[in-house]
Amino acid sequence: MAATTEEPFRALLEAAPDAMVIVDDAGVIRLVNAQTEALFGYPREELLGHSIDVLVPERFRGQHPGHRIGYAASRQVRPMGAGLELYGLRRDGREFPVEISLSPLETTEGLLISAAVRDVSERRAADARFRALLESAPDAMVIVDERGAIQLVNAQTEALFGYAREDLLGRAVEVLVPPRFRGRHADFRQGYFVNRQVRPMGAGLELHGLRRDGGEFPVEISLSPLETPDGTLVSAAIRDVTERKAAEETLAQLYEQQRHVALTLQRSLMGSPPDVPGMSTASRYFPARQGAGVGGDWFDLIPLGGGRVGVMIGDVMGRGLDAAAVMGQLRSASHALAKTGMPPWQLMRALDAVVSELPDQFVTCCYLVVDADAAEVTVCSAGHLPVLLAGPGGEVTRLPADVSVPLGVGEVPHHESRHRVAPGSVLAMYTDGLVETPGSDIEGQVDELATVLEKGLASTGSLEAAADRLLGELLPDIDDNPDDVTLLLVRIPEIPATSRTVVLDADPSSVGEGRRFLRSTLAAWGKDDEQLRETACLLVSELLSNAVRHGRGPLRLRLRQAGRELGVEVCDGSPVLPQARFAAPDAESGRGLLLVDSMASSWGTLPTAEGKAVWFALPLPTPRR
Repeated sequence: MAATTEEPFRALLEAAPDAMVIVDDAGVIRLVNAQTEALFGYPREELLGHSIDVLVPERFRGQHPGHRIGYAASRQVRPMGAGLELYGLRRDGREFPVEISLSPLETTEGLLISAAVRDVSERRAADARFRALLESAPDAMVIVDERGAIQLVNAQTEALFGYAREDLLGRAVEVLVPPRFRGRHADFRQGYFVNRQVRPMGAGLELHGLRRDGGEFPVEISLSPLETPDGTLVSAAIRDVTERKAAEETLAQLYEQQRHVALTLQRSLMGSPPDVPGMSTASRYFPARQGAGVGGDWFDLIPLGGGRVGVMIGDVMGRGLDAAAVMGQLRSASHALAKTGMPPWQLMRALDAVVSELPDQFVTCCYLVVDADAAEVTVCSAGHLPVLLAGPGGEVTRLPADVSVPLGVGEVPHHESRHRVAPGSVLAMYTDGLVETPGSDIEGQVDELATVLEKGLASTGSLEAAADRLLGELLPDIDDNPDDVTLLLVRIPEIPATSRTVVLDADPSSVGEGRRFLRSTLAAWGKDDEQLRETACLLVSELLSNAVRHGRGPLRLRLRQAGRELGVEVCDGSPVLPQARFAAPDAESGRGLLLVDSMASSWGTLPTAEGKAVWFALPLPTPRR
């Protein structure tokens, strides 16, 4: 190399980051830089003029001249020994892995070859650690380049997909994907290289792998970008979830079975509330669709006679079979207690005693007695949400009532209050599933319910339509509700039921007088059906006879026609409630209440301010056309 060009070239050589070795076509070292001295441990004077083989391990020296001669013939910049493991030899005899890049140098003295030598010991060690980590991974690991060609796999990949790794390396990763997904898979893969981040693949999608034998299986895949000197690679951790999917399916089936049992139990225990003659109602119940399934909501309508109706709504805290079973106990108990005519505060105290005996149970409950004829409501609430009252003009307010603690707390009195309500008013009762949503203020939701109720009643006079609108606006996704949803609307009749009353002495002659009053009243009302008349007269005779014999005067006989039902009530001044009993076969009396029970559609007793009332109801025949 001429002296005029050697000095700038030497400066460039010294500035190179790699060890630079310049040899002639005979393989004799002509120039080296300081990095070469540091890398191989030779001072440069011991290298210059010597064969390049001094830097090559002895086992490779036989191959080295052939590589050098071949390069001299091709004369192009390229890596040496592409695909081979290359090693250098230090002065102390230690070998180390290297990468070598060759470049031709045309000089006036002929062809020289420049070799840039880089120690890749750390990279090889890191690569070995990476491969060991790859092999120790619990999942199948597949590493692909941007073209989708498989660059690395581990033993778990071989076991999972049934391929030897040499059969996978270099092939498109779609070989592991079922044919019906391959077109979309390529798009997903290209999209990942645009948005490189650690994330699951196809979140929310059902992913499947394809084994060598053609069998498909469900998988989960987690993607991670790998930045390498050769560009970005993508690591895919693939897990076979066949067993987990089967377990999830089994659990889902068990859950559905339990939910079906709980729902069947709940519906069978709650039953369908009866139609209340002369009083329109609308009810909705939707079991929870999330979590443990059906809860312990219930509601009930209980005819109490004389135009009075008990309205009950409750919510057992908790979900599943336990809540449904507790609900059934409480509904049966509350229904039976209400039928005795027990006032709301006393009924709530009795239910509290029942709940207090159940372990770790709390129940919110509200019981109203609606007197349609007096347009009056008596209410008692144990921790339940406020009752809404929509007046005839449409304005919705909260029914003022004292709210005590939930049932099950014990030793806290429950107070009732009585309120006048205008005919045509609507009472709205509900459970928290309708108004309680995550992150919301329940008071604000109750106000929203009142607003929607006001709009719904203003737009339609139908309670059914109003109920549908309430649910549609407050819970548009009712099929995914996290809690039971219960709603009950009750309208106070706008026109009081037709009724007539007569006061009688506590004398045996009053029995006949009562029958005559009944017949004349039925005739005046146009109810001339013989079977109705005879049945009603028989049962009135029994009640009046009992009142004359066991009660105190004066007696009051009240007849009431509401909707398609005839109600008959006999009141006396004795507070002692009658009890149905079985009479001996030869007894001449004692069968009156059993007769009432067998022939009336419903009957009952209730305390009154003066004493007691015994009532029964009979269906009115359908008018002839």
